[in-house]
Amino acid sequence: MSSLSRELVFLILQFLDEEKFKETVHKLEQESGFFFNMKYFEDEVHNGNWDEVERYLSGFTKVDDNRYSMKIFFEIRKQKYLEALDKHDRSKAVEILVKDLKVFATFNEELFKEITQLLTLENFRENEQLSKYGDTKSARAIMLVELKKLIEANPLFRDKLQFPNLKNSRLRTLINQSLNWQHQLCKTPRPNPDIKTLFVDHSCGQPNGARAPSPANNPLLGSLPKAGGFPPLGAHGPFQPTPAPVPTPLAGWMSNPTTVAHAAVSGGATIGLGTATGLGAPSIPAALKHPRTPPTNPSVDYPSGDSDHVSKRTRPMGMSDEVNLPVNVLSATFPGHGHGQAFNAPDDLPKTVMRTLNQGSSPMSMDFHPVQQTILLVGTNVGDIALWEVGSRERLVLRNFKVWDLSACSMPFQAALVKDPGVSVNRVIWSPDGALFGVAYSRHIVQIYSYHGGDEVRQHLEIDAHVGGVNDLAFSHPNKQLCVITCGDDKTIKVWDAATGAKQYTFEGHEAPVYSVCPHYKENIQFIFSTALDGKIKAWLYDNLGSRVDYDAPGRWCTTMAYSADGTRLFSCGTSKDGESSIVEWNESEGAVKRTYQGFRKRSLGVVQFDTTKNRFLAAGDDFSIKFWDMDNIQLLTQVDADGGLPASPRIRFNKDGALLAVSANENGIKILANADGMRLLRSLENSMYDASRTSEAMAKPTINPISAAAAASSAALSERVPSVVSMAGMNGDARNLGDVKPRISEESNDKSKIWKLTEISEPSQCRSLKLPENVRVTKISRLIYTNSGNAILALASNAIHLLWKWPRSDRNSSGKATASVPPQLWQPSSGILMTNDIGDNNTEDAVPCFALSKNDSYVMSASGGKISLFNMMTFKTMTTFMPPPPAATFLAFHPQDNNIIAIGMDDSSIQIYNVRVDEVKSKLKGHTKRITGLAFSHVLNVLVSSGADAQICVWNTDGWEKQKTRFLQLPAGRTQPVQADTRVQFHQDQIRFLVVHETQLAIYEATKLECLKQWFPQSSAAPISHATFSCDSQLIYASFLDATVCVFSASNLRLRCRVNPSAYLSAGFSSNVQPLVIAAHPQEPNQFAVGLSDGGVHVFEPLESEGKWGVPPPIENGSASNAAAVSVGASSEEAAQR
Repeated sequence: MSSLSRELVFLILQFLDEEKFKETVHKLEQESGFFFNMKYFEDEVHNGNWDEVERYLSGFTKVDDNRYSMKIFFEIRKQKYLEALDKHDRSKAVEILVKDLKVFATFNEELFKEITQLLTLENFRENEQLSKYGDTKSARAIMLVELKKLIEANPLFRDKLQFPNLKNSRLRTLINQSLNWQHQLCKTPRPNPDIKTLFVDHSCGQPNGARAPSPANNPLLGSLPKAGGFPPLGAHGPFQPTPAPVPTPLAGWMSNPTTVAHAAVSGGATIGLGTATGLGAPSIPAALKHPRTPPTNPSVDYPSGDSDHVSKRTRPMGMSDEVNLPVNVLSATFPGHGHGQAFNAPDDLPKTVMRTLNQGSSPMSMDFHPVQQTILLVGTNVGDIALWEVGSRERLVLRNFKVWDLSACSMPFQAALVKDPGVSVNRVIWSPDGALFGVAYSRHIVQIYSYHGGDEVRQHLEIDAHVGGVNDLAFSHPNKQLCVITCGDDKTIKVWDAATGAKQYTFEGHEAPVYSVCPHYKENIQFIFSTALDGKIKAWLYDNLGSRVDYDAPGRWCTTMAYSADGTRLFSCGTSKDGESSIVEWNESEGAVKRTYQGFRKRSLGVVQFDTTKNRFLAAGDDFSIKFWDMDNIQLLTQVDADGGLPASPRIRFNKDGALLAVSANENGIKILANADGMRLLRSLENSMYDASRTSEAMAKPTINPISAAAAASSAALSERVPSVVSMAGMNGDARNLGDVKPRISEESNDKSKIWKLTEISEPSQCRSLKLPENVRVTKISRLIYTNSGNAILALASNAIHLLWKWPRSDRNSSGKATASVPPQLWQPSSGILMTNDIGDNNTEDAVPCFALSKNDSYVMSASGGKISLFNMMTFKTMTTFMPPPPAATFLAFHPQDNNIIAIGMDDSSIQIYNVRVDEVKSKLKGHTKRITGLAFSHVLNVLVSSGADAQICVWNTDGWEKQKTRFLQLPAGRTQPVQADTRVQFHQDQIRFLVVHETQLAIYEATKLECLKQWFPQSSAAPISHATFSCDSQLIYASFLDATVCVFSASNLRLRCRVNPSAYLSAGFSSNVQPLVIAAHPQEPNQFAVGLSDGGVHVFEPLESEGKWGVPPPIENGSASNAAAVSVGASSEEAAQR
């Protein structure tokens, strides 16, 4: 149901309550499920009306929805049972036991037996637990306290316990407004209008027409004052207000920031459902600035009969078909509201693809230079920025992310970079004159560059602007001084001097991270609109007096705002958490939605971005295409797919003249679309720069460096940025079913007469690799695992969203198992919902994502810094949430024998053994000094192995949870322990040995004695290890490195046998900031693995069918494999370093 329909239900509830339709009110509450009336519920419980209590509850939850619901129904039925026993009504008690309480026996059989035994007692108070049971009244009161706590904690009742704050008789007021609008549109308006009916639009009768009863005598409408005709349309609204301070609407506070009381208007007639009281008229400056116009004028603004209310709540969507109040006359007023109009796409829209550029990483934000309109600024998901001359196809500038002065940054930012150096660009934008451009990053800072033409870019300012991500950036000119405006995850908007970087204002008032800012001015009044992730829109003047307005944006999630080029029309574009997208035009004088544009995909696959051009057109990236609208028509004008290859929600940006349109494309591409003027512009540049362009194109073609050079570059970059090891997803402690593991192709015996050579894979043709379909909302893969069935891959992204790829059965893939030969589907249930973790008040950059999959693939338990969530893998519904931080969960593992027992590693260094069924922490293990980064169970040894960021390994007995042994990792000579480096553990197939993964090493340990059997160290100059995992048969180890290489080791001796270089799977011109962060092995195919990348991509790898395996094992020297040769990543295959 749309938000408008939902709000209409609330209005009807208010009307029914005011009219004393008591039973109907509660019936509608129960049937709609929108508002749980706690007062009514309490009364029914106190009165013992148990059937009504359960019937009312059934509109909001059922017994088996979650543990809170189960407890609610159990307490009610238990109380009903005890009351029957107290009255010695045995037959009734038995009936309740069989019909109502038996359902709980499947969850707790012992409890049901105990309840049944109460039948044998003369007085159930003989039972020790019930000895304090008093009389019925006190027992109900005590139970009610418990029920209220359960209801408030139950996520199904979230947002349903508070009725919206509405003015009295709000539905009557809206109908009054509608009738007044209709009366203004009458061709022959009468001074004392009659209301004939609400079933059709009002119009004053013809002189010879029948007269309806006077409204004063109409019992439905109630008493109305007799008065003269309406005041002139250009003055105040038709209602007679009482003198009262009225918060001014959007245009009003810009023209007249001080709130004042308006004088009453005399002689105004009112028609409608009863007397309208206390209804404020629009502020005088707003009415003068937007004079009323005849109904034939398409730019008519509607009067606001309730500006006080509008200033608090926005009508989130246009009143189209959802609310069938008498507003259909608007279709005649606005040509754009007609549904049957067809338009031909005008030729001046840029629709022809003229350029395709390869950025090297995925574009997140783009902006054309305001003067040199073929220069495009680009920011990407790995922190790169670039300047392109699209006329010549030359990339003028490419800068990788780097903090200019780390010592000047805040300690939280420095700590965050140590933990995870990955950074994305959220926004790039030019200053109005093109002399500066700004870059907002996903981590704390803003960088301002000065531009001096050509490829000359200089560092200007670096500002540690916000705690968490900087979500948006804009330039403005308050007080004739250029400023930078930023907003961020810390729920603030800040204004900075663009010359010095000095902070001028901080605006506080949002209750959620601020997503976007839109500065503007009208009549010399400078102001800023801001939107937050809770859907709130606020407006600020450049002072310290707080927000001037508070509205709700359509979709109530990610919303951006923009004015038409001439600054006269305001638009916003937003996407809800459910993927519903919309573009609307706002009536500024009232803060209400003026029109809602149609044509979006029902559920967008990402956050839709939009842009405006030429004071005439709107464009948005949606459904793998670009969609265009005429500003004056809500119907979709046209859409283009730019010759295909676009992501689900492409990023778009017009140049200033609207002749060019930049669109992000798959494979890190950017397409430049042009209209006729744009084509001429690009061809003229092409002709004038023909020779130069040929040279620049040749130079701009990216080349794949040899792997040694790539490693050297990577290690050089890492010397400036502290490396981090991103945690491992595949090691979640799940005991895989090894019965389905395919037998490995037998290794041929090594012929020592042949010289062994490491298998190097540097070309896509040398292996089978598949990039899985992307989700544009995701910028970094934090966790990755195959389902136990082997037919799907589950990922957890850094923004708390889960992605599930499923391989369907087909002619090409009869088994339906995961494979690199057939692309899977990025799967969602028909409801379209996503599995999204609770993040609480934490920044996702500070969170440590973790998840674990149940053995039957039915449930996934997951956390991203907030509460732990249990999701149903078939429906994606949240079954329950528990354990709110602090401390936050950092690792999860199911017990191999009991899916109700999970081990939860915490960021306070403890491990909690939790029983899901009884919602109880069974034991709390302490032994580490830093957060837990790995947990693995052995069902053979009955132990739990834990590892932490302290580089310590502990072994715990799972019978009594005592600590058996502990040991610190042995670091390579000359290496110091990083401040925060994850240590991962995973048991071998034999359940006795286990793999330890650290950025400095791979190691095999034996669990009973906690002895290190083998170690492998990369060379000191090589890139750190980011992740590693056993193959399903434990014969191989797959390891990923921060220089984007993936290496395959023989697990028996930790010898390197194959190396997959980034050129084999990343597109040409890939950014050096794209790194594999997590790696997972297929549960039945020993030679298949998948990696999750820092740019949000997931790749599946298999060797060529002709090869059947990853390289050949190196020879065992001197007949012993005890000394593991360490071939260094980044070195030639001949280089080896003995441990």
